[in-house]
Amino acid sequence: MPFDVERARAETRGCESLVHLNHAGSSLMPIPVADALIGWQREEEFRGGYETADRHQDKLENFYDASARLLNCGRDEVAFIENATRAWDMAFYALELGAGDRILTTESEYGSNMIAYLHRAKHTGCDVAIVPNDDHGQIDVAALDRMVDERVKLISISHVPTGGGLVNPAAAVGAVARKHGVPYLLDACQSAGQVPLDVAAIGCDFLSATGRKYLRGPRGTGFLYVRGDWIERLDPPLLDQHAAELVNEREYVMRADARRFENWECHFAGKAALGVAIDYALGWGLEVIRDRVQPLAQVLRDGLSAIDGVEVLDEGLEKCGIVTFRKADDDAEAIKARLRAAGIHVSVSGDSGARVGYDRRGISTAVRASVHYITRESEIDRLLSAI
Repeated sequence: MPFDVERARAETRGCESLVHLNHAGSSLMPIPVADALIGWQREEEFRGGYETADRHQDKLENFYDASARLLNCGRDEVAFIENATRAWDMAFYALELGAGDRILTTESEYGSNMIAYLHRAKHTGCDVAIVPNDDHGQIDVAALDRMVDERVKLISISHVPTGGGLVNPAAAVGAVARKHGVPYLLDACQSAGQVPLDVAAIGCDFLSATGRKYLRGPRGTGFLYVRGDWIERLDPPLLDQHAAELVNEREYVMRADARRFENWECHFAGKAALGVAIDYALGWGLEVIRDRVQPLAQVLRDGLSAIDGVEVLDEGLEKCGIVTFRKADDDAEAIKARLRAAGIHVSVSGDSGARVGYDRRGISTAVRASVHYITRESEIDRLLSAI
């Protein structure tokens, strides 16, 4: 059946007033998600925060059920975290790393993750090694396999890098990690909501993601998956009386589920609304979403490639809804500003977010346009005409 884009747009209030091609930054919330978020906060206004949470425990618990369905995992293996970076941090900083230990990552790794690797290296003496790309510009899985030795204590990659359109072969990386018994952390910030995520098939031990991007949830929401047999092996870098119980003046006991990585105080309205957003995405089907988004992005790439002076920068054997490009003798920020003035939303990649990969490719900044299933081809045409 053809994708019902008109229904999807009718359920998105914002898409009629602008051309939003910044879903990799923050997508437009669909009506059910926005109403869940605003309705919760309205109830807090009149009823109180504690009382609203007590009244709607089922909506909070739905987040865990929805996330488990999204990832094909147990509900006790998921934690609600205020954003994807902090979710990633809670797993990464809980892993034991010492002098001589090695982290393997990719050329296209996200800047915040690279900072964390270097931070641990500075304080523990561990080493960070970058696996080269293959001929398609994605992680070279064969090279990864050759680089694993007794020093390697973590394989950590971004599934979909922020500064390009590629989808790294996460399951192939997982096979290498399982073969060598090395923990595997997957940053799914850009892939959650636009491609299927099955942690059993991927073989990752930890996965972090955000709500605001392709899942179309609210800002200030994210989640962490920790495989069950890892939960009690990890000592979270931060604890409170939600994550652990104070037994007496000298003892505490941590929770036995992934909620040991959570805080007691959180964005309760966002947590409930993120559960709605995940349910909404699952209602369309992640395979259906992928099969809608990827061809749309290719239409945009083809159109940009036909414009004199425009260079499409995307790599990878499999590409996603993120399209990056630059235009000769034109500044990416200036292009973004002109497009925004015309009612077209894009973003800019570069600076620290995609620094390592961009430096190696001689790229300073790039315009990033990201499509979603609510995007019409006529909107792509508007962007191409503006460029």
